Amino acid sequence: MILTRTITLIRPGRVDYTQAWAWMRQLAADRSAGRADDSLLILEHPPTITLGNKARPEHILIASEVLAARGVSIVQVDRGGDVTYHAPGQIVGYPILKLSQHGGDIGRYVRNLEETIIRTLADFGVTGERIPGLTGVWVGGGTAKVCAIGVKLSAAGVTSHGFALNVNPDLAGFAQIVPCGINNRAVTSLSALLKRDVAPAEVEPALLRHFAAVFDVAPVEAKHRPPMDAEVPHGSSGDDSPLQ
Repeated sequence: MILTRTITLIRPGRVDYTQAWAWMRQLAADRSAGRADDSLLILEHPPTITLGNKARPEHILIASEVLAARGVSIVQVDRGGDVTYHAPGQIVGYPILKLSQHGGDIGRYVRNLEETIIRTLADFGVTGERIPGLTGVWVGGGTAKVCAIGVKLSAAGVTSHGFALNVNPDLAGFAQIVPCGINNRAVTSLSALLKRDVAPAEVEPALLRHFAAVFDVAPVEAKHRPPMDAEVPHGSSGDDSPLQ
């Protein structure tokens, strides 16, 4: 009999991106060293533009001083991909997994993240789609992206970063960038698709249920936030293989 593995579920609410990134790195380092099991961070960020390892500066369309005046942070990160935007109203998920225990294939892992989102959208009557050659979840025959995905795999085979599902963010924020470096497709949200306000709290239970089913894990809620008693230097979890 194969027992479903447990995964630590951490839901700290709205967290500054750099704080969440520090948690990610610490959790990944602990998982790599065998000091912790798999974990899943589910949270929300204040307005933040992040640039992956393939990001082009011209894909940020607004001057940095204007963004700062709007309260939008800019962070260069160690995931794959180009430019993306985070804001309240997204469900952001950062799985910290030992990939060898989940098939060992980074392509399959990304497809499983997409599958989790596709099944979640289906619960709300929305058909999520994949586009060959592109990452994320799309709708409307591929005309609009509803979920961005960008991940990192450490030298020790531990995943970090993850997905951002647009539930009800202010979509105007995406006009500040060329999302994921793709300028001929739109960005949408579950609220826009359903033509009603949908709160992340309404969607989160379905997302967690489908994540558990797709990855064959049993989430166990953490009693505390990740400890931050020691700073984890950038890249301490090993060389990465980042993807978008």
